[in-house]
Amino acid sequence: MTRKILTGLSSQAYEHPFDRKALASLKNMPGVSPLLKKINEYGIDRLLRLQSLGSEIRVTPNNFPQLHQPLVETCRILDVPTVPEMYLFRGTGHIKTYIVGVEKSIIGINLDAMEWLNADELLYVLGHEVARIKSESMIYHQMAFVMPTLKNLLTSTTLGFGGLVATGMELALYNWLMMARFTADRAGLLACQDINVATTALMKLAGLPEEYLTTTVIDDFLVQAREFAANSFDSLDQVTKILSYSETGLSWVVMRAGELLKWVDSGEYDALVQQKELDIPEGKEGWNFLTSW
Repeated sequence: MTRKILTGLSSQAYEHPFDRKALASLKNMPGVSPLLKKINEYGIDRLLRLQSLGSEIRVTPNNFPQLHQPLVETCRILDVPTVPEMYLFRGTGHIKTYIVGVEKSIIGINLDAMEWLNADELLYVLGHEVARIKSESMIYHQMAFVMPTLKNLLTSTTLGFGGLVATGMELALYNWLMMARFTADRAGLLACQDINVATTALMKLAGLPEEYLTTTVIDDFLVQAREFAANSFDSLDQVTKILSYSETGLSWVVMRAGELLKWVDSGEYDALVQQKELDIPEGKEGWNFLTSW
């Protein structure tokens, strides 16, 4: 399959409105700025990188080309000039990925993802993670990543941040993290450029191995996703906020597939991919596929 290279692609071009609204609300929450300052003071960015470097296997073109090449292709398609480092970690029984690092990002992917996903599906999953880099909201994504630890740390000290959770900041943070998935899913689709690939990737994220992905199973999943998407999301918004706060491990793949299908059905996805000239930011420099490997 020949995929279009989306040169000049801006994250605003595919940003989901729920993501935009939730991030604006989060930024306006009292206490967010001082907490970000504390995260910087604690050296969280450096700590997360150190954990990956010291615990996981670095992916290179030589040892795991089946992972490295899709990452390079994803960054090329989505116009991310510098390919981030990637690290492989042990299986967890389900597909799991992450991205950390504000200044210098690292993508983590587990053994299950490498074994379950084909090359096209990897583009979708990696596009979902690379989207965090393009959106320039990594600092908030990372804050959510370490919030459980920060919550215990801050409430056990006299830093004056213990009441932040009570004010609803944590709820707002996790609500935004969920809404940001919609934008990241759109980036994943732009990377693989096939809604069928995105669908099977999401179903595998739900825990279904390849052998269960029959035509009937996929068709029923699409019906379920469209039925879910047909409901008023406004009526579900408070519920998703609560559940995203109390159970961050939920994948919400049906809801995410429904939102992705709505984007495709609206014609906005095709219009973006078929656009001949995307806005190229001023001062844009050439490509750099080099990492520190």
